[in-house]
Amino acid sequence: MATDRYLGVFKAFVEAGWAPVKLFTAPTDDRLFHNKATIAYAASLGLDIQLSPLDEAALADLGQRQCELLVVASYQWRIGDWAAHLPYAVNFHPSPLPYYRGPYPLVQGLLDRQPRWGVSCHRLTAAFDRGAILASRQFDVAEDECHESLDLKTQIAARQLAAAVALNFDGLWAGAQAQSGGSYVKLWRDEDRMLDFQQPVAELQRRLRAFGRFECLATLNQVVFHVRRAVTWVDGHRFPPGAVVHTDGPRLVVACRDGYIALLEWSLLAPGASTETPGR
Repeated sequence: MATDRYLGVFKAFVEAGWAPVKLFTAPTDDRLFHNKATIAYAASLGLDIQLSPLDEAALADLGQRQCELLVVASYQWRIGDWAAHLPYAVNFHPSPLPYYRGPYPLVQGLLDRQPRWGVSCHRLTAAFDRGAILASRQFDVAEDECHESLDLKTQIAARQLAAAVALNFDGLWAGAQAQSGGSYVKLWRDEDRMLDFQQPVAELQRRLRAFGRFECLATLNQVVFHVRRAVTWVDGHRFPPGAVVHTDGPRLVVACRDGYIALLEWSLLAPGASTETPGR
């Protein structure tokens, strides 16, 4: 069960000798998330492919096919009582569990300036991201890490972790360690993406890097801008924060506490709402 972000997990199990039974994936927006490569790979293996949620009937069907293991990575729907039909089920979660449980924790990890990040493989349970941990893989986070680089590092680590799990599954399952403590991160709201021009350049840079292609928001003259790309620099000035001090076509230079932020690519519409957007 995967989208293209975790196709590597799928391939790692196949390359380790596991025989896939069926692919479950979900519709994607084909802008930020994709599944075409995963579907193509599954088709090349002659697998059945299901785009609707994995329900009780689908779990029962997997049991009848003598499927032993359900592998989940980047799947948006809740999964029911798999244990009634399958011996094992695991999930690959993009955080160093037990910290940063939740639907998409990478952004918050960057906002929190975490020096290390990782991916974890845990037993699938009814409570999201709380199953006993089979194994994890961690790596350093750069001071200027952005969402895109962290996402790609996480994908690579997930494939490496999947290969290790696939090759020693029985031992890792038997030795899985229960989680305790930790933290949970909800999916962000629009106010979390808002650029506050009262803040210094360093804080604006961090928010821009953390949200990346998910885009930040900025309010200028009571109009909300969806900011895809911006640059900042420190410079003394006497402009009030939020003042537009220079324009060049669609590019806008805005004063902040200790310098400027230049909005280079932006839209007045939410991402994907139109192909005709200003500043692109």
